[in-house]
Amino acid sequence: MKISANRDDLLKPLQQIVGVVERRQTLPILANVLISLKGNTLSLTATDLEVELRTQTTVDGDGETDFTLPARKLLDICKALPEGASVSIEVEGGGDRAVLKSGRGRYTLGMLPAQDYPSIEPANPSERFVLPVGVMKRLVDKTQFAMAQQDVRYYLNGLLLEIRAGRVRAVATDGHRLALCDAPFDQGTGTDIQIILPRKAVIELGRLLGDSDADAAFEISNSHMRVHLGETSFTTKLIDGRFPDYERVMPSGQAELVLADKEELKQALVRTAILSNEKYRGIRFRLGDAVAHLQAHNPEQDEAEEDVEVEYQGDEMTIGFNVGYLLDVLGVIDGEQVQMSVIDSNSSTLLTPRGSDECRYVVMPMRL
Repeated sequence: MKISANRDDLLKPLQQIVGVVERRQTLPILANVLISLKGNTLSLTATDLEVELRTQTTVDGDGETDFTLPARKLLDICKALPEGASVSIEVEGGGDRAVLKSGRGRYTLGMLPAQDYPSIEPANPSERFVLPVGVMKRLVDKTQFAMAQQDVRYYLNGLLLEIRAGRVRAVATDGHRLALCDAPFDQGTGTDIQIILPRKAVIELGRLLGDSDADAAFEISNSHMRVHLGETSFTTKLIDGRFPDYERVMPSGQAELVLADKEELKQALVRTAILSNEKYRGIRFRLGDAVAHLQAHNPEQDEAEEDVEVEYQGDEMTIGFNVGYLLDVLGVIDGEQVQMSVIDSNSSTLLTPRGSDECRYVVMPMRL
């Protein structure tokens, strides 16, 4: 059995799926990619038992065969070959090795049995809907930074996807900050949907999605979500847990508004953060008439101060923040101006782009 293809036709699908493959595996076969040939269609599958990515490409081949090859080694070989190079893959008679040839190069790779390769098979979907790829990409990009990492509250190590009448919403929080983004949704699914996607699935989905106008078809079952995107299908387990009532986290009460130039504030925070405490990243934010005074210091007695022009007419107020949280928000927020709603030094602050509340960000204060 022999497969012939252009190097670029192999490289692109390999790059799409290889992020799912963990560098350290409990099962050796999970380091491999499953390759299935049917006529001229070559399917490539990678999984870590929680997330599965499957895509396909067109090659010169005939017949049907299934085999597995080391995913990252195969990718590295294809990346190192010249653009437009011809590649052939041939399985040797014993069925335990495959030979990849290109030009004068010959690479022999060990194989593992295709029948041992695990597959994620969700139950029949209970809900189906379609979203434009660009909309889902925006929801993920605007919120994923706020997901927790290895929190014992496992439901925080992911992203909430919620569909209710007229809108689809993504929410992520690690308990110290919260990111929420809405988009219009006019397909009536009949019921409200609320699912939690695992952190790795969110990151891989963000990589997979582009800014195209194409549609992605979503299928939801009680424990899985599958996304069909052209020739590619993405399947993930869902986190079984109850996401916190994020509406209660939204600041309520009489707030004063602060308007600032987003880029000017961002650059001032970057400079001030250089001399902040490396562990706690604390920065003092003192608001006065038309100015925000930023101050940071560290145990080495270094100190940084910056003044940023803002629109603010309230009483003088000092709030402590983790500067990393503010920079994360300013890195994804749209528009040229950012609006901050501040209540007092002990209350959370709401950040939004000026003139829009589609994306909202809540940052808890720090005691400094």
